[in-house]
Amino acid sequence: MSQVHPTAIVHPGAELGVDVQVGPYCIVGPRVELGDRTHLLSHVVVEGTTQIGEDCVVHPFAYLGGPPQHLAHKGEDTRLIVGDRNHIREHVTFHTGTMLDQGLTQIGSDGLYMVGCHVAHDCIVGNRVVVANNAAMGGHVKVGDNVFIGGLAGLHQHSRVGGGAFIGAGAVVTKDVIPFGSVWGNHAHLEGLNLVGLRRRGYTREAINTLRAAYRLLFADEGTFQERLDDTAQTFADVPEVMAIVDFIRVDGTRPLCLPKLD
Repeated sequence: MSQVHPTAIVHPGAELGVDVQVGPYCIVGPRVELGDRTHLLSHVVVEGTTQIGEDCVVHPFAYLGGPPQHLAHKGEDTRLIVGDRNHIREHVTFHTGTMLDQGLTQIGSDGLYMVGCHVAHDCIVGNRVVVANNAAMGGHVKVGDNVFIGGLAGLHQHSRVGGGAFIGAGAVVTKDVIPFGSVWGNHAHLEGLNLVGLRRRGYTREAINTLRAAYRLLFADEGTFQERLDDTAQTFADVPEVMAIVDFIRVDGTRPLCLPKLD
């Protein structure tokens, strides 16, 4: 049985899964689906066409499914989909998509979204992502799995962040970040690989050393970047982690990359 506090307002059209808890003064709109065992603690607003997965915990004053902050949005029925087992802290905001894109903002599973962080319209965020306090994503940002975004960081609209990357606190990211990359600064630049993240996720010393060798080849001084990219792909063709970086760069050659800072 789901539990709804007497002070909460849950529209009859909302769909609540098994053992959902809706705490005091929450508001749940008519096109909302809450997955099994999800818990809205108190003062949470969930509206729009929004689907929240199973076993999520949403803290007070979070606002999920609000309309996009975009002048082109004219009230179209766009969506927000949030995966399972996410921990969403106070004052977090997730907005629905726009018709300028797929009309969808999508957030994966097993994430931690700390106080005051923001995911804008049309963002696609992967699994096991940690977003620290007051970090913000502009519209259409794509974030891979296992990414850590530091507090007060800002990701410019249309930016891409590859899986396993680290964004330092206060970084202003205006260019794409390669998988496993580590960036910080304003504007953000590539400082190397996310070695701490790689170790925490169980990569062996041999695998990390292979990634470091590929990184040094890719960002060496000799030759053009395209030549170095081709050399990296040929030399490390049998290393999935390296090829993830190569494929990330190749999939959209029009996007600028965060590069190492020149001395």
